[in-house]
Amino acid sequence: MTTMKQRSSDGSLIKTGRPRSFNEGEAIYKAMLVFWRHGYESTSMTTLTTAMGMNAPSVYAAFGDKKSLFLKSLDLYVGDVEALRIFLKKSSSAREAIYELLKASAIRFTGKETPRGCMLASATASCSADSLDVQAVAAKKRSLIEEIIAQRISRDIEIQLLPKSVSGPTLAAFTITVIQGMSVIARDGASRKKLLSIAQTAMNGWT
Repeated sequence: MTTMKQRSSDGSLIKTGRPRSFNEGEAIYKAMLVFWRHGYESTSMTTLTTAMGMNAPSVYAAFGDKKSLFLKSLDLYVGDVEALRIFLKKSSSAREAIYELLKASAIRFTGKETPRGCMLASATASCSADSLDVQAVAAKKRSLIEEIIAQRISRDIEIQLLPKSVSGPTLAAFTITVIQGMSVIARDGASRKKLLSIAQTAMNGWT
């Protein structure tokens, strides 16, 4: 951080931090879009600094290295997983909640203002051995989401909204698989209408 000089009450010089001249949340959002579009390893610091409107020293000072910035961007993309847990808990059924998640994914993956597909799936899809730790973080976040979905399904099994023959973990894994598949074809250019149709068809597995 750069400093500016001020005088204390006794006239001696003191140093104070200069306020940051950028919006941290906005900067991370811009970085997120770059990682989302190009992937972790294919994104250069030059691309990031250009998109963020900051020079490299400022980025390093504010966010650390590229890996740290990516992890902050990933946190922003995933959002609050507790909010997901609450949403699932308040929904009338796991089936209804997950159908909404699939539809929301179809819409998010085909947004006009954002890159196509799922950042969680695509940004670390082809990482080399040097970035396996970053890939592991993304996988852990995906696993947590799957676990939260499985817990909600298991609850419906307990209260007999779903038959005992249903496996909560398997159905949750199926849900994540559908979402990841939708991400892939969205990046290939599939329309929102097509993804919404897939979401609806996937729910046939619940009947």
